[in-house]
Amino acid sequence: MKFVHIYDMVGNTPLLELENISRPYGGVRILAKAEFANPSGSVKDRAAKAMLKDGIDRGLLTKDKAVIDATSGNTGIAYAMIGSALGYKVILYMPANTSLERKGIMRHFGAEIVETDPLQSSDGAFLAVQKAVGEDPDKYFYPDQYNNPANPLAHYNGTGREIWEQTDHQISHFVSVMGTSGTFTGTSRRLKDENPKIKTIAAQPSSPFHGIEGTKHMGSTITPGILDPRLQDDLIEVETESAYEITRRLALEEGIFAGISSGANVAAAMKIAETAPKDAVIVTVLCDSGSRYTTDRFWEPVEPELGFDWKI
Repeated sequence: MKFVHIYDMVGNTPLLELENISRPYGGVRILAKAEFANPSGSVKDRAAKAMLKDGIDRGLLTKDKAVIDATSGNTGIAYAMIGSALGYKVILYMPANTSLERKGIMRHFGAEIVETDPLQSSDGAFLAVQKAVGEDPDKYFYPDQYNNPANPLAHYNGTGREIWEQTDHQISHFVSVMGTSGTFTGTSRRLKDENPKIKTIAAQPSSPFHGIEGTKHMGSTITPGILDPRLQDDLIEVETESAYEITRRLALEEGIFAGISSGANVAAAMKIAETAPKDAVIVTVLCDSGSRYTTDRFWEPVEPELGFDWKI
């Protein structure tokens, strides 16, 4: 009898060629790692599995402790899925304006949600978790995805290795937006170890006030401890509307229903393609599925309204 557990399905995701989006750039190829193929539906399955396994292996995560962490959504869903499968209670702190779809998925997996001030974004959730853990440290296992080396290590051993092999060692550029920075840091480090000539490029929203969920504008937020700026050959800024537009185009032109951070990643890859050599192979990440954002208004671009509707 041969079988696997749900968490055994994490990783080994397909690498997709974005043929229609790549076409205007001559011979440049834009490829994207389909991380929505992970069992809970996002790239964060990799880090969550690695951090929880590390906690179990070191005896820090036991059945009498609850897993607790801050999340903008996807890592929380991954914790909730794995926690459900392994029998651990999961408590997740997140901004109150996190999408209803993501909150619903976490609750369906049995996780407890604590909402924090949306104006403080992910930083507010992070600080609130630290306060809770500080008040009763024996009650919790706190992976701390922003500072846990198991997070980028999951991508060093997984995402980066897979990309290297799936491109037959032909990758020339890797680009990714950053939240915890685990995907960028771990993947870039592996690719640099394989071939130091590969350009590894970080991306971020162009403003501290943005609508690209799951990403951080690093200059205006708490910097993750796992971020290694030495891996950044360049830093590309992506406008929120550009991320929205490319997310829509992925669905309409490539048949890929992906989330907003995926659109930001592809927008960054397209910027690189504008000046890259014609034989460049640019790889980025499709972080999650668009099914987590179906109620977001950006799917239908609207014409600006004239005048104002004043209400007191």
